[in-house]
Amino acid sequence: MSDSATANIGVIGLAVMGSNLARNLARHGHTVAVFNRTHARTLAHLEAHRADGTFVGAETLEEFVASLIRPRRIIIMVKAGPGTDAVIDQLAPLLEDGDIVVDGGNSHFEDTRRREAALRQVGLHFVGTGISGGEVGALEGPSIMPGGSKESYEALGLILESIAAKVDGEPCCAYMGPDGAGHFVKMVHNGIEYADMQFIAEAYDVLTAAGLSAGEVAEVFREWNTGELDSFLVEITAEVLSHVDPSTGRPLVELIVDQAEQKGTGRWTVQSALELGVPVSAIAEAVFARSASGDRTVREVSRGVLVGPDRTLPSWAGSDRKHLVDAVRDALWSAKVVAYAQGLQQIRQASANFGWGVDIATVARIWRGGCIIRARLLKQISDEYAAGQLATLLVAPSIQAGLADRQESWRRVVAAAATAGVPVPGFSSALAYYDTVRAERLPAALVQGLRDNFGAHTYRRVDREGTFHTLWSADRSEVEI
Repeated sequence: MSDSATANIGVIGLAVMGSNLARNLARHGHTVAVFNRTHARTLAHLEAHRADGTFVGAETLEEFVASLIRPRRIIIMVKAGPGTDAVIDQLAPLLEDGDIVVDGGNSHFEDTRRREAALRQVGLHFVGTGISGGEVGALEGPSIMPGGSKESYEALGLILESIAAKVDGEPCCAYMGPDGAGHFVKMVHNGIEYADMQFIAEAYDVLTAAGLSAGEVAEVFREWNTGELDSFLVEITAEVLSHVDPSTGRPLVELIVDQAEQKGTGRWTVQSALELGVPVSAIAEAVFARSASGDRTVREVSRGVLVGPDRTLPSWAGSDRKHLVDAVRDALWSAKVVAYAQGLQQIRQASANFGWGVDIATVARIWRGGCIIRARLLKQISDEYAAGQLATLLVAPSIQAGLADRQESWRRVVAAAATAGVPVPGFSSALAYYDTVRAERLPAALVQGLRDNFGAHTYRRVDREGTFHTLWSADRSEVEI
């Protein structure tokens, strides 16, 4: 260890997220080594944030590494992909056995698994860490989802827990499991985030179809945020909808181009779910809704050509505003529950496939604060998973009862929207999933019969064991395979 080593943790990459995370660490009493490829940015950080605590600036990676107490703990906060690989390639030769490299970016979990395996071969710990909360969370307390070796968490965990958001005195940070577990959990978090925002947008759309102004819908969301829908996204929905553009005097939301963009984590969630065979239909619909909103060519040629209703809601919804608002609230809560159920089931399946041992109750617990999907509902979810093994969140006693109480309103909202021509792909997909998993029998039997007819893919029977095939092109007798 160099005599000049004084920092107990280091941060590489001082864009807003990295800089704010370094400041958070310093504010919690850690001596933080900082390095940026452009040294001017390092100097600017040191100059601007002296009051936050103790920083050790470095002009080269060699100086940066030398300033760290062993085992060295280094958080990389650069753009995911080739940029992360480039930093690791430059950094790894300067490190020694037992040093810990943390990737705090939105890396794909398969990249994390690859990097962890490669660094393990040279005696280094690699910790793929999901960090949620945006720029404010990085500074004031994010939700942190680290994955890697247990040994690395023993050396790193107390530091990360010290800067994480706190709920009921508990840090929103916990060990997720080996190699890519942390980044996988963060990826699914983001998929649920996509779904949550889509449901919120659909609720807004249905309420405006009933004649509520943006400001009135803002007040509805503000009221909802005091009850069971209390969450960060519901809170900021009220903020966005109530904001008036100063130059026009109109609600800003009415002036924003109706095209939602994406950075890819929602798409990764859906791609992974397909590979795992886990139906995340509500999340997928949210991803596809963004894609559809951005397909300007199709939307422009279809507008005014395709025939449909004029957004006039059925009489019960149009004449009884309170009834409609309450029904939309129920639909929003129910759809949110389905998205959580699907996402958590995806995490459970990946954990089983990769041998991660992720604890679902812990995942829900650390999402209660700091992250974008933080919500009152997550305590209920965490408690239900902690109480016993659940095949799906939907059958947890309090959740099942909540869905039973709300499902009639949920159906009325979906039916009213369909009747009026208001697209609610998230609400309706979540409802279809709910009805699918509760059904006594599904038409998948016919699908399997068709597969056997054209491709001899076989089928199983309900009345006896075995695998069978009907000789469709011959005498249609059945043979056991």
